[in-house]
Amino acid sequence: MAESIIRIGTRGSLLALKQSGDVRDALEKAWPGLIVELVIIKTTGDKILDVPLAKVGGKGLFVKEIEDALLAGSVDLAVHSMKDVPAVLPDGLEIGVVPSREDPRDVLVLHGGKALGDVPHGGRVGTSSLRRAAQVRRLRPDIRVETLRGNLETRLRKVREGMYEAIILAAAGLHRMGWQDRITAYLDPSEFLPAIGQGAIGIEIRSGDREIQKILEPLHDPGTALAVEAERGLLRALEGGCQVPIGGFARVDGDRLELTGLVASIDGGELFRVSREGTSDDPGSLGLRVARDLLELGAKRILDEVYGS
Repeated sequence: MAESIIRIGTRGSLLALKQSGDVRDALEKAWPGLIVELVIIKTTGDKILDVPLAKVGGKGLFVKEIEDALLAGSVDLAVHSMKDVPAVLPDGLEIGVVPSREDPRDVLVLHGGKALGDVPHGGRVGTSSLRRAAQVRRLRPDIRVETLRGNLETRLRKVREGMYEAIILAAAGLHRMGWQDRITAYLDPSEFLPAIGQGAIGIEIRSGDREIQKILEPLHDPGTALAVEAERGLLRALEGGCQVPIGGFARVDGDRLELTGLVASIDGGELFRVSREGTSDDPGSLGLRVARDLLELGAKRILDEVYGS
């Protein structure tokens, strides 16, 4: 293609810049002559570091300002961690492509042990996620779950300095940064369900921008996109944000799709989990079916208590 410039809107953390930089490098490789610039945009979630996310508005905190720049035309596309993207996008925007997914699992970073069972009685486990906190409390009601905020390197420093006995993070971020050696244990989705979209990156564009869509096509991974759409169908049906512990994870196997969803009470005392299979040609319907099953099991009561009936 003739030499041209496109601008990527991104958060300024090391991990966000790594993700956006990987997208930039892939685009420049796919399209010789294309110049891709990173435009750093500070989001509300980056500015508020002393309050749990669930108390200040949830998922949109890490994307709104970037989406505003995209709608205004000051950037051409945005790179997000899909777990940060609300279930419903603003009018005029869409997820253009979804690249191949990194490891979706949560991981434990622990001093003096190898598994969650090695955290001492009364030990402090740090996380900013209600979903992680609820599942930890369910598995280990004897330990203390405490709020952990800050970027990835800050969180790792806090556990290294002994402020927490352990912390729980997404495997994907540590993998992308090349910090796998910090991981003590991987938490299997069969007993510890990840966040919806965890490990996946979404590239957001203006609706109908076919030129940018074409440029992005070499990065698209259909299997990841199917799995993420099923998970986000579940999230939309539950109308979930960061105020309720909700998890979801889909696997694609040929033309079959398996989705597991979870809704828990904040204290982990109640936890509802459903797995269903469907066809990969209608991932959103599978998400809706899992959501309905969860609501019928008792998740509706939890959601009503938080959001009001």
